[in-house]
Amino acid sequence: MRQIYLDATPLIALGAVGELDVLTAFDGELVVPDRVFSEVTTEPARTNVERLLDGPARTESIPVDPVGQALDLLGDGEPSGDAAIIGAVLHWRERGMEAGVVSDDKRVRTMADGLGATVTGTVGAIRRSVKEGRDADEAANLLRRVDENGLHMTGELREEALKQIEAAAAGDD
Repeated sequence: MRQIYLDATPLIALGAVGELDVLTAFDGELVVPDRVFSEVTTEPARTNVERLLDGPARTESIPVDPVGQALDLLGDGEPSGDAAIIGAVLHWRERGMEAGVVSDDKRVRTMADGLGATVTGTVGAIRRSVKEGRDADEAANLLRRVDENGLHMTGELREEALKQIEAAAAGDD
């Protein structure tokens, strides 16, 4: 089964509005690396992530060697959620298995993509939930709520995201 590694940005954005269930639309096991979990400190996101971990997701400690490799690749000195995500991708890649990453951090997304992971972000998770049956109007409302509560999209990005939701609802995605 493919591992879907969740980064702090979508957990905080979706957790702040109580909509982490959007992440269950992905085909794979949802995993929150320990270091990522420690970065989710604001409420109600923290409590909602804890609930997610009591259900469809689990937490995981990423092995030291892949995290060390990730630190080198990222040019970072200290272990972080970013290094844990990239370390997880390296760990699964070494085993010939697929990994997915849900992150809004451009550096993490770029690195994970370059390492062969399937990558998306908060908007992609919302779009995916529409493909899996969520009402498009409900998804558009969720997008607005997430934007108002911390994701802070540009007007252009918000309009593009709304178009993607409409396309997913129409089956054009």
